[in-house]
Amino acid sequence: MRCATTRWHRFEFSASGADFSYSLRCEAERPLVLQGDAGYSRKSQREQASYYYSQPWFKASGRVVIDDKSTDVSGLAWMDREWSSQPLAPDQPGWDWLSLHMNSGEKLMLYRLRQSDGHHYASGNWILPDGKTRQLASADIGMTPKTLTEIEGRKIPTSWDITIPALDLTISCAPLNAKAWMGTSFAYWEGPIGFRGSHAELDISS
Repeated sequence: MRCATTRWHRFEFSASGADFSYSLRCEAERPLVLQGDAGYSRKSQREQASYYYSQPWFKASGRVVIDDKSTDVSGLAWMDREWSSQPLAPDQPGWDWLSLHMNSGEKLMLYRLRQSDGHHYASGNWILPDGKTRQLASADIGMTPKTLTEIEGRKIPTSWDITIPALDLTISCAPLNAKAWMGTSFAYWEGPIGFRGSHAELDISS
C-alpha cells in the first residue's frame, strides 16, 4: 500500500494485489479528535495508558478493481493513531474496540480492556456533529459479547450488545465478515460491522 499526503486532513491511498487494486482519496471536514483526557487515554485503573487521537471526519472516494471489474466507491473513513511505552498488564488478555458513524451525525468510539478477573475496563467518546465530545467512563458503558468466532484456534468475540443509558443508546453490532482475521506478526481481528437498535448506522456508500 502507498500513502501520500500534503496535509494531515487529506490523504491518498493506493494498493494492489494479484486480483485487486484500489485508489482512495480521503478528506477531513473537521479537526482531529483527542481521545481520553486531551489525548491521554487510560487503559486501566492503574498506570496503563497511551496517547491517542482520531480523525473520524474523513470522507472517502475512489475506485476499487476486483477481478478486472472496476467500481467507483464513496463513504466514510476513520483513522486512529495511538502510541505507548506501556504494554497491557499481565492480567489484561485482550482488547475490544469499535467505532461507529450514526445516521444522526454523531460518532462513537468505545473500547474494553479484558481483565482476567472479569472486571473489564471500558472507555469511550461520544462525538457530536459539531466536533464537541463527551467522554464516557467505564461505569457508563455496557459491552456484552454475543457471538464467539473460532479463528486460528482462538475464540474471538465478533458480535456485541452495546448499552449507554446516559445516551439512551441500545444497539446490537454484527460483523460483515466474522473471519476478518489480520494474520500479521501481531495477529488480531479487524473488520467492518453493521448495527441496529435505538441508533442507526450511516450508510452513504455507492
